[in-house]
Amino acid sequence: MILALTAGQVSDHIGAKIVYPCLPGSRVLIADKGYDSNEWRAALSAKGITACIPPKANCKAKIEFDKVPYKQRHKIENTFSKIKDWRRMATRYDRCADVFMAAVTLAVTCIFWLS
Repeated sequence: MILALTAGQVSDHIGAKIVYPCLPGSRVLIADKGYDSNEWRAALSAKGITACIPPKANCKAKIEFDKVPYKQRHKIENTFSKIKDWRRMATRYDRCADVFMAAVTLAVTCIFWLS
């Protein structure tokens, strides 16, 4: 699992560039429309990873993706929903990024063990 913390106004593409060197050797990467870019798809392809990313609505070229594995993305969304149940994360009480990241890591660990 890779956790990377960026500023709230940072786009998904910047966050993806941060975690790219740490990506494990997997066959498929499932992501939402926020990661739809030719640059990101080419980078994944160079690593031998198949991108399962639906195209944005304004995409000119029709890009196909496998809908069966994409349906598994709900597990990630459910985890984010559970993290938001922790009031500290939902309201972002912590001003220091290190403390906030530690709280998120603790919450994810608890959610993993309790599930």
